[in-house]
Amino acid sequence: MKPGLGDEPIEPEYLKLMNAVVGGLDEIFNGQKGGPGRKVGFVLLVFPFGEAEGRCNYISNGAKREDVEKLLYEQAERFRKDREGKKS
Repeated sequence: MKPGLGDEPIEPEYLKLMNAVVGGLDEIFNGQKGGPGRKVGFVLLVFPFGEAEGRCNYISNGAKREDVEKLLYEQAERFRKDREGKKS
């Protein structure tokens, strides 16, 4: 079975860049606080544009995967409702 868009570790060509972005964003949003002292959580999704081969690479500043899964589901529902509302 072929892996899904986010089933594998971060692709090597993105790992260093994504870690640098997450480190910078975490410092901007949370200062020097780490772990439970943080006030803002976030996720970064990186994927190829167009029809290029590749997949979605995911990293966060420590958010639990269950929380991210719920967040993405709820956000997708919001997008769907917004799209359906604009068609009416």
